[in-house]
Amino acid sequence: MFYWRSSIATDGEGPAVDLGFTGRSAGRGSGPYAGLNLGGHVGDDPADVEGNRTALAHELDVPRERLVLMNQVHGPDVVEVDGPWAGEPPAVDGIVTRTTGLALGVLVADCVPVLLHDARAGVVGAVHAGRPGMLAGIVTRAVAAMRDLGATTVSATVGPSVCGRCYEVPEEMAAAAASTVPSSAARSWTGTPAIDVAAGVVEQLAAADVAVQWVPGCSRESGDLYSYRRDGRTGRFAGVVTLQRDAS
Repeated sequence: MFYWRSSIATDGEGPAVDLGFTGRSAGRGSGPYAGLNLGGHVGDDPADVEGNRTALAHELDVPRERLVLMNQVHGPDVVEVDGPWAGEPPAVDGIVTRTTGLALGVLVADCVPVLLHDARAGVVGAVHAGRPGMLAGIVTRAVAAMRDLGATTVSATVGPSVCGRCYEVPEEMAAAAASTVPSSAARSWTGTPAIDVAAGVVEQLAAADVAVQWVPGCSRESGDLYSYRRDGRTGRFAGVVTLQRDAS
């Protein structure tokens, strides 16, 4: 089920953090959605998507309703969440919480999933960072929102996404991105202009004094990850972070 998973302990000074990025294995989807598709807006059978989300929640040891996802719109907005949504998820690209037993999720198929955490302070967040979000500073805004909740030492785990060599774009688009976030400048496998969104996001995190762990993997190059650039019609994998309940 997981492409990568880890946990962070706190020596008894706060709840631990569970974080991971799902892969395509062990899911109910078929055809272009084969595997663990978690995206409900891509044309897959809603029953299969819900089954996959329920299986993920079970693996995270949280009730299904406490797996909290966003209506991602490539924007700059971040909100605090303290429980399951009352109604439809809001149109945001970042969510943060101090609530234990709540799994925050971000869905991607080439964009950069970012999991933020300060286990000792008991604050976590999930961010969807595509090219527009990178340019809008979504990760910087999410870090600020966490600090508003009391986080003091924020770390980020940056998940797999399309690499710069696989993200060919028009020259004007590449130049515009590089003028805002220089580290995003890249060249494709054939030498054409490209954007490395993950590198740009890592630059922004470092500038915000956030320690970074970068999980390797290119979504377009890995068959265990969904990629819109590779396949067009496809599913979505997830980054999930959970502030675990204190077991004492």
